[in-house]
Amino acid sequence: MSLRPKRIAVLGSTGSIGTSVMDIVRMSRGQLEIVGLAAGRNISLLSKQIKEFSPSIVAVMSQQLAEELKPVVDANIEIVFGKEGYKAVASMAEADLVVSSMVGAAGLVPTLAAIESGKDVALANKETLVAAGALVMDLVKEKGIKLLPIDSEHSAIFQCLQGYKDSQVKKIILTASGGPFRMKRPSELADVTPEEAVAHPNWSMGAKISVDSSTLMNKGLEVIEARWLFSVPPERIDVVVHPQSIIHSMVEFVDGSILAQMGMPDMRVPISYALLWPERMKLDLPTLDLFKCGPLTFEPPRMDEFPCLGLAFEALEIGGTAPTVLNAANEIAVEAFLEKRIPYLDIPKVISQVLHEIGGDKMECLDDVLRADALARLKAHAIVEESEGA
Repeated sequence: MSLRPKRIAVLGSTGSIGTSVMDIVRMSRGQLEIVGLAAGRNISLLSKQIKEFSPSIVAVMSQQLAEELKPVVDANIEIVFGKEGYKAVASMAEADLVVSSMVGAAGLVPTLAAIESGKDVALANKETLVAAGALVMDLVKEKGIKLLPIDSEHSAIFQCLQGYKDSQVKKIILTASGGPFRMKRPSELADVTPEEAVAHPNWSMGAKISVDSSTLMNKGLEVIEARWLFSVPPERIDVVVHPQSIIHSMVEFVDGSILAQMGMPDMRVPISYALLWPERMKLDLPTLDLFKCGPLTFEPPRMDEFPCLGLAFEALEIGGTAPTVLNAANEIAVEAFLEKRIPYLDIPKVISQVLHEIGGDKMECLDDVLRADALARLKAHAIVEESEGA
């Protein structure tokens, strides 16, 4: 172990992952130190984090928010804003590790900035690999940095793979809780409200991710992420519905053996593993009681009735910027649903229409990704507006 604390910059510090990172830093007994924070609009919570952890640099979404923040923090803390501000935190010289937990495609550019500057990255922003997987992994290899997964499923796979060669892996098996509507038929989902969709049965997550979980798009995005993170083609990635969320994911090896990573559904466990890898940290959290966790069950995903998962596999098959298009369309569709502009069952319809009309183009540079992302958002917005006017 290093004699000094590992210094961390957190992108998305006021979100659900970011606040859990703060919990782990508190529990770390001096092993971890916060040196940079980046947030969006939650100035109240960010101010508390700044006072507690005393970072040297802080980024917020806009200049106006930066001006609001300045009077309530120490004058020696640098306040930056916007895309350049997020990139400044991501590439700050003092950081050993950057936690990428901004929600959505907005996390892509600062995460790339962290990798470009040679920082190890603890990745919770799955859209980074969904939108630009090939570019990101090429840059990871070029810079020789570590990309450590925070998502519980990818952390589970990462843990199961420790000590094994790629040639020994037959299949990756991602588990899905099934979300709050696992037992419902499409006819029962026509009048679903945003409040119902964000009420996840097992995990405490933000609104957007919770809706993605309910549509199974979250699992689709995780399939795309796993394809790049573990260099596994989509035909060797399976999804099983496991309602108890005790087994977080599995790896099947060429000899037929399956390794599973199990534990209580608490994001602080995979977060701590990413922050201190290859060490494990003693956590004061409830542990799994095998005598009380009940039977563990597994079901095939109902892809015909929850088509978002199938759309993710289709985007991988199309290739190029198709996953970028899928992700952008999903963000717009989910936002429209949360704003009660479209019904729940229109989410996959919007995504499917955008994906099939735009498809995928070559991905040779970041501009290709940003162009596909912008085009998909424009198309999705137009479909939503047309739906509202019908």
